[in-house]
Amino acid sequence: MTVRVAVWSARRPWRALAGWLAFVVLCLGVGAALGTHQATAADYRVGEAGRAETLAAEGHLDRAAVEQVLITARSGPLDRVAAEAAVRDVTARMAKLPEVAGVAAPVRSADGRALRVAVRMKGAEADAKDHVAPLAAQTAAVQRSHPHLRVAETGSPSISVGLNDQRGQDLALSEGLTLPVTLLTLLAVFGSALMAAVPLLLALSSIAAAMGLSMVVSHVLPDAGVGNNVIILIGMAVGVDYTLFYLKREREERARSGGRLGAEALVELAAATSGRAIVVSGLAVVVSTATLYLATDVVFASLATSTVIVVLAAVLSSLTALPALLVVLARRAERRAARRGDRGRRAWRRPAGGHRPDGQGRIWGVLLRPARRHPAATLCLSVLVMLGLAAPALGMQLRVLNKDSHSREIPAVQTYDRLTAAFPDLRVQHQIVVRAPADRSSEVTSALRQLNARTAADPLYTAVRTPTVRTSGDHRTTTLELSSPHKVSSPEARRSLDRLRTRYLPETVGAVPGARFAVSGDVAHDTDYLAHQDAKLPLVVGALLLLTFLLTALVFRSVVIGLLGVALNLLSAAAAFGLVVVFFQHGLASVLFGVDEAATGAIGSRVPLFLFVILFGLSMDYQVFVVSRIREEVLRGVPTRQAVLHGLGASAKVVTSAAAVMVTVFASFMLLHLAEMKQIGFSLAVAVLLDAFVIRVMILPSALMLLGRASWWPSGAGKGAGRPVVHAGR
Repeated sequence: MTVRVAVWSARRPWRALAGWLAFVVLCLGVGAALGTHQATAADYRVGEAGRAETLAAEGHLDRAAVEQVLITARSGPLDRVAAEAAVRDVTARMAKLPEVAGVAAPVRSADGRALRVAVRMKGAEADAKDHVAPLAAQTAAVQRSHPHLRVAETGSPSISVGLNDQRGQDLALSEGLTLPVTLLTLLAVFGSALMAAVPLLLALSSIAAAMGLSMVVSHVLPDAGVGNNVIILIGMAVGVDYTLFYLKREREERARSGGRLGAEALVELAAATSGRAIVVSGLAVVVSTATLYLATDVVFASLATSTVIVVLAAVLSSLTALPALLVVLARRAERRAARRGDRGRRAWRRPAGGHRPDGQGRIWGVLLRPARRHPAATLCLSVLVMLGLAAPALGMQLRVLNKDSHSREIPAVQTYDRLTAAFPDLRVQHQIVVRAPADRSSEVTSALRQLNARTAADPLYTAVRTPTVRTSGDHRTTTLELSSPHKVSSPEARRSLDRLRTRYLPETVGAVPGARFAVSGDVAHDTDYLAHQDAKLPLVVGALLLLTFLLTALVFRSVVIGLLGVALNLLSAAAAFGLVVVFFQHGLASVLFGVDEAATGAIGSRVPLFLFVILFGLSMDYQVFVVSRIREEVLRGVPTRQAVLHGLGASAKVVTSAAAVMVTVFASFMLLHLAEMKQIGFSLAVAVLLDAFVIRVMILPSALMLLGRASWWPSGAGKGAGRPVVHAGR
């Protein structure tokens, strides 16, 4: 099918290009018309915290969206008279807004240096970020009216808005850095601005189509807000990769034919080899990424959907638009050469840069020398190095990245830090939700008040003399909020949740007949999310390993190659895990790269699983491309040892170029603010480097040389090795 599609595009290049352009425009147009459907609060619910939020929603007792207006002095003590005037101004302005349900009385901090005014918004907390702009505008107006004070606003809605704005700026920054660096890399590879533009344009068009399609798909699978970042991250990498694979083979066939074949025939030959490898590579990424759906998590599902869409778009562009574009450029070059005479035509048909289709470059000859001369020693030493890099991963600590790890450059986060320093009881809020028969409502209320009295004597909680107990209209649902003065990510906050769930609640509310209880809040959500992820991890990893093995074994008709591919991918991922622990958990990234300390100290809970899955898919790019070249030679009768050297030598330049592009794209995400994207970008960049220059140069060739004909069991592909090589059809 790849050959038929390529031949059709090559014979009708302008139709194919117009069709691809129309497809991209259609995707963007339909996507823009429908818009993006963002995930709601219900989509994030997991574990006991999720059950508590569901119970509260059913009783119409959802947590209210609250914005806090903090009033402090710019320096020195707070002027009481000026602060009270600012409070009156804030209260009057906020009360007039249709988005506001109520404004609480001001609260003074224990040291008297700060005042806060709680503004309760209408609607659900998850939707408040869409309506917080008028509140922020009124806060800014109060600040202008009282320039001698510092008046600022914070809260979950305003922090969410700040994160979204920062994410948009990061997206523009990553595009601005990735495009010129990728173009320079491609210029170094091809030595031609026109040829360097081909992979870049196809990658960008694939990204554009994927962004449009992702908007459409979000109405079935909601977007968690990270889709576009992932589309750019993966789309640029695989889009350029696939084009490089195709261009490399087309150039080889042009050089081998010595000018006897036209552009259409060259494209057909490239489609029959690299085109097939592109389809297999794309399928491998799609299949491996799809295992993320087994995690039953909206963020992982969003990551998987974005990756699958952009990879399929990149494969489609490589099979349709790329052959057509190559034919158009070849015909243009032929016409220009014809005008210069026969010498110009022969010059164009010769490969640029002294290309040697049947040999390997001098540098790669040196790099492959250890594997060629001492395969056993090279294999052992390389594996030991990779295991050494992986060792720190045994001490990996995961955490859900929350307000404690957000970038401190966001104004609302800066205000949050000042607010919680002045009012520590606002750091952690445990929401207790109780469902019981209506006739037990008074007993539940009494039990919750008893619970509040018991926690008041515990230093893990903030003492509250008059707790606010809310009861639903049908008297079946009751809620209570307890505070903890410790940071969300602290051990003390986690202990306060554990003690609440295992001791205080069973001893109080648990004694009410028919009562069911659950605890929600930031700490509960983070704790339950990690537990949910740990429970799903064996299923996702097991499915990934099985599918990767089956796909590789099926493509190469070799159980040994399938097992070897899985083992090498595991080794590469483990080494990347070890390095990300050293740099981010142990803080080396802050020392060397100036990474915000909020992004270090622990690894984002989603990073390892996402990295593991994506690495398995991306590693298949190299695995399929390199092993396909080796297998081609083996099927022609070349002994496995020679086939390994020739296959690696023939694919060396494109593997290096693809790795360079991937590393620059991934490394650019180190400059973003979102802690998880920093860690993912770093991890993928180092993993690609290790995969390209250790796995493919040292370990893979050494293993294949030592295995010999056994590499291809049970297909028997190497049984004909040693017979005279026939270049039929070449």
